Amino acid sequence: MTETAYPSDTRQETAATAGGERKRGIDRVIILLEALLRHRAPMRVGEIARRIGAPRSTTYEIVNRLLEADMLETVGADGHVYFGRAMHLFGWAYSHHNAHYPRIVEALDRLAGDSGETAQLCGLRGNKYVVLDCRDSTGPFRISSQIGVEVPIPWTASGRLLLTHMSDEAVRAFVPAEDYRLPDGRLIPQEEFLADIALARRQGYSESAALADRFTWCLAAPIRDARGGVTLTLCFVLPVDTPEPRRIELLAMLRERAASLDLMGE
Repeated sequence: MTETAYPSDTRQETAATAGGERKRGIDRVIILLEALLRHRAPMRVGEIARRIGAPRSTTYEIVNRLLEADMLETVGADGHVYFGRAMHLFGWAYSHHNAHYPRIVEALDRLAGDSGETAQLCGLRGNKYVVLDCRDSTGPFRISSQIGVEVPIPWTASGRLLLTHMSDEAVRAFVPAEDYRLPDGRLIPQEEFLADIALARRQGYSESAALADRFTWCLAAPIRDARGGVTLTLCFVLPVDTPEPRRIELLAMLRERAASLDLMGE
């Protein structure tokens, strides 16, 4: 049996093309799942194809494979699809494998129960802020947040803490210029935002009032990883007219609970 002779550059090009196709296929799966996560509701395959910019035939192929793997499931009789039971199992596996996570969830439950206020666990996804978990207030003025919705970092108290490991130059490169524009049209000056990060770094907590909306006051405290970096925060979201003595009391509680979750020294 003889081997077909290829010039070395042709073989490399063929391998690179095959690798590129595989990479694009994997990327499309990720983009498809991200599209469903952002939409937060079932979609038709045609709509998914438009959102991710992929051919309808390719999208159907990906969706059918994910349906077979129970990563997606059909919803209703009109062709909509959404996350399937396998996604629950992946989340369950993560929460049970990560020994630190149950401690954080327990602390979040206690924080909300002891305070009666809306308590959140927050972090970053790429260059956006997200609420990773939330316990709503039990009071008459109920503030809640959508878990997993990506929000510009400058709109949040937590965002200032989550960037405290960065230099000013790194922050300028990391945060898109359009993210300094608040929902009501106000513009946060970049230098003011950098000063807020420096203040959060010095004092070990962050506060913001009437940013993402004009009705809330946010308190955030860092959860430090084994290297001392801030990758997660605990937060209170309060009515903007919460009296100062109450805010001081809640901030002390928040900082104490967050510090108890630090991994430094473990």
